Amino acid sequence: MGKQKQDYSFWTKYKRFAANEILLYVIMVVGIVGAIIIISLFT
Repeated sequence: MGKQKQDYSFWTKYKRFAANEILLYVIMVVGIVGAIIIISLFT
């Protein structure tokens, strides 16, 4: 039972980390796409 709880805490930490990574990539992609749109509008 103790081992299962340890795995659970590991997975919750991993999920939180993965969510932060996904959020970071989404922000990066949105920033790049936004920059491309702005550049194409001004040229």
